[in-house]
Amino acid sequence: MNTQQLVSMLKQQLTQLERDALAHDQNLAPNHRQTLQQIERFNSQLFSQQGGLLSPCIAQLRQDIQKLEKQLSLKLGGQVIQLSCDRIQDRFIALKRALLTTNINLKAEAQRKASNRARYAKKQQQSAQDSGFGWIASNVMQNSHQLYAELNKHLNWAQKFEQKIEQMEANLEFCHSDDKIKLQNDILLMHRRLGKCKQAISYIEERIQLFERPRQGYPR
Repeated sequence: MNTQQLVSMLKQQLTQLERDALAHDQNLAPNHRQTLQQIERFNSQLFSQQGGLLSPCIAQLRQDIQKLEKQLSLKLGGQVIQLSCDRIQDRFIALKRALLTTNINLKAEAQRKASNRARYAKKQQQSAQDSGFGWIASNVMQNSHQLYAELNKHLNWAQKFEQKIEQMEANLEFCHSDDKIKLQNDILLMHRRLGKCKQAISYIEERIQLFERPRQGYPR
């Protein structure tokens, strides 16, 4: 094969590859483009390319072929020509592989994100159990509306406990000595309930902040 035939063959291959790359990019859904932006699909020395679109790589390959054509016309040394041919071949192979592996990359990324979500949920569940308020998390961690409803319920309970304590302490002053010990114990028990309720309020408020905070690296 002479040099003219070589260049002609490379241009024909590039034309076909360009059609494939354009078709690939047109069929790529916007959310898939966004997903592929997070994946390094090429060695940085092969292509300067970001995101899911592959057609921008065609222009770089075309420049390589034009450069090779010029080198051949100038009859540069065989080593220079070989280096250019090797680079073009590596880029052709890499681009063809990228065209074939888009779906594989998307599935792998989806599995990775699902695994991250599962680990995040497990971590949150363990955190809830360790805090002693797992019963809250299991019932209301599905969405922020449930969390706010649970927060409101505990705030109402805390208010009722405080009012009850205030009333009992007022009664204590006029209570018969025989009943004072029992009433004091009841007040102590009510304080304990109020304390647990306030702890639950703080815990739910933390869950709300975690739920509404943007989760970097995880999809919503």
